[in-house]
Amino acid sequence: MILEDQTQSQDNLTMEEHEQIVLKLPSRFKSVCVFCGSSTGKRDSYRDAAIELGQELVERSLDLVYGGGSIGLMGLVSQTVYNGGGHVIGIIPKTLMGKEITGESVGEVKTVANMHQRKAEMARHSDCFIALPGGYGTLEELLEVITWAQLGIHDKPVGLLNVDGYYNSLLTFIDKAVDDGFIKPSQRHIFVSAPSAKELVQKLEEYQPVHGVLAKAMWEVEQPQPLQTVAFNTTPPLQAEVAL
Repeated sequence: MILEDQTQSQDNLTMEEHEQIVLKLPSRFKSVCVFCGSSTGKRDSYRDAAIELGQELVERSLDLVYGGGSIGLMGLVSQTVYNGGGHVIGIIPKTLMGKEITGESVGEVKTVANMHQRKAEMARHSDCFIALPGGYGTLEELLEVITWAQLGIHDKPVGLLNVDGYYNSLLTFIDKAVDDGFIKPSQRHIFVSAPSAKELVQKLEEYQPVHGVLAKAMWEVEQPQPLQTVAFNTTPPLQAEVAL
């Protein structure tokens, strides 16, 4: 009888009460890597989504790992997490600091030699990945971590924050690639997507690696070697990318 009463009580919870219970549960993550634009875009909804995501990370006591800029969506999400008392780690190549960082940066800033090392360090410091709206760089970072998951280099969840349908065309392209035999149907769900930060983070919490990816144990993981130059030298960055 007591068990039935408890079950009925849970069933009668409102959505808001259920969300509060979920938020009190310990997260499986410690830090989240966020890919996003160094511009805010033309819609207020993109700005709102960046702030909402930052607030969600603070509520769940999750650290933010991002590309180190203080302008655009990168600046909004990092400032929100920092102002909320969260830990912020920005990772940025030395050559981009003058172009991407304007005003006062927040949190901990790590400088690296080049873009390859930047992505490897962001992945190494993170337990999962989220992509907000962005341009070429955001898309490249997103697809690379999805590819790493496909190859079994990592099994960290990847999420797409599809604000106002921003990524609908990308999702249609991926479905087309599945239909035409370039992506296995089992690998279509390597990543998750949602229109809001709260829903997306919850999906990442519940995510389980899909079947059909190569076993992570098949990869020989090496420690990244120190880079002596800022030039885009092929071999050392490739080693660093696999060292997650």
